[in-house]
Amino acid sequence: MQYISTRNTEQTFTFKDVFLNGLASDGGLYIPKKIPSYSLKELESLKELSYEQLAVKIIFNFCSDEFNKTEIKDLVNKSYKEFRVKNVVNIKSLENIILLELFHGPTLAFKDIAMQVIGNMYEKILNDKNKVINIVVATSGDTGAAAISALKGRKNINIFVLHPHNKISKIQRKLMTTIKENNVYNLAIEGNFDDCQKLVKSMFIDQSFNDEINMSGVNSINWARIIVQIVYYFFSYFKINNGNQKINFSVPTGNFGDVFAGYIAKKMGLPINKLIVATNKNDILKRVINTGVYKPKEVLQTISPSMDIQVASNFERLIFYINSNDDQITLKKMEELKKNNEFKLNGEQMSILRDDFISESLSEDETKDVIKKINKNYNILVDPHTAIGIGVLDKLSNNGINIILSTAHPSKFPEAVKEATGKHPELPPKIKKIIEEEEKFDILPNDLNLIKKFIKERA
Repeated sequence: MQYISTRNTEQTFTFKDVFLNGLASDGGLYIPKKIPSYSLKELESLKELSYEQLAVKIIFNFCSDEFNKTEIKDLVNKSYKEFRVKNVVNIKSLENIILLELFHGPTLAFKDIAMQVIGNMYEKILNDKNKVINIVVATSGDTGAAAISALKGRKNINIFVLHPHNKISKIQRKLMTTIKENNVYNLAIEGNFDDCQKLVKSMFIDQSFNDEINMSGVNSINWARIIVQIVYYFFSYFKINNGNQKINFSVPTGNFGDVFAGYIAKKMGLPINKLIVATNKNDILKRVINTGVYKPKEVLQTISPSMDIQVASNFERLIFYINSNDDQITLKKMEELKKNNEFKLNGEQMSILRDDFISESLSEDETKDVIKKINKNYNILVDPHTAIGIGVLDKLSNNGINIILSTAHPSKFPEAVKEATGKHPELPPKIKKIIEEEEKFDILPNDLNLIKKFIKERA
């Protein structure tokens, strides 16, 4: 498969280029030149596969130039052998609510599903290289822990994780900062997630710095993240659909990566009805879907910190597709955003976008009310992000069955859950020990040159 940039469709890249570079040198995001698709007959043949078997089939479509099917099978099986449920994910039906639990990996968040595969891909690709690769990643709480878990202790890899200082939950932080392997560096940045993300993007675009440290990235802008996340849309659809029902997915999202994977699944032929973009009060995605205006505002700190984002990087990929794969329109929109801090979609673009997406948001009080209600009605605890995915459904009039992506274990956000329910969510036994363990991280100002210096000295 060949890949192109959202800002230049003329130059093509291999999967290996896309995987190791993360971000295109022109500042664009990588996408396939052609998205593979399944006919209804072919979809029928996938229905009875286990999660791992389905993952092999779907992932192979996008990286057959780098790995053969046996290698993908080995990568997938190795990646998921430590997950706490048999089929990687768990589906829980609560009357008219269907939860797709994606948090049964090592760091209790959906990010593990893609990151474990990516960690094994790095090891495979770098196996014959002696050159050290340096991975730099920004996190709003979950990506960093998942990346560290997947990459800690691996040969020829260092990982530098930038998180917003004092703006993630204690458990999110400890899952990163208690790791003792010498190839892991945690940087607490005095700013918000968007600041961290901007710093990482600036480093990627700086070709001299990029080459000097042999830089790579695992944020959701890395296409490999998207392709691995596509799998659970297919798997859950097959498990839930038993006829011609309309199936919607409600996705709590800030950076637009997880819900974009659902969009690609739909473009591959999976008959999804609507993708519901569920946001907190940092609602840039709701605003652009409902008004056509993409305009970042100040980031507000919430009880759902993984969504405390105002610059949704993956939205650029959608801009490319709703403009008939036109790289120049995409580039123009991104330049408008840089120059004017906003861009606008016209009526035709909005119509195309609304064929697939609808969006709503929840306030802090509404989020807590959902956590409380779910506990009262079903005697289970959900984290604030999942609660938003559930709660927005009451504000939307959409037909069909709704699958809510449950993106994190409630124990990652114990304060919010306890405030809403009076109950303290317990960490899984294997992870409890991190509460008492010593942390290791460096606090740095939001200064690109200082952060580059810090990384260069350790790369």
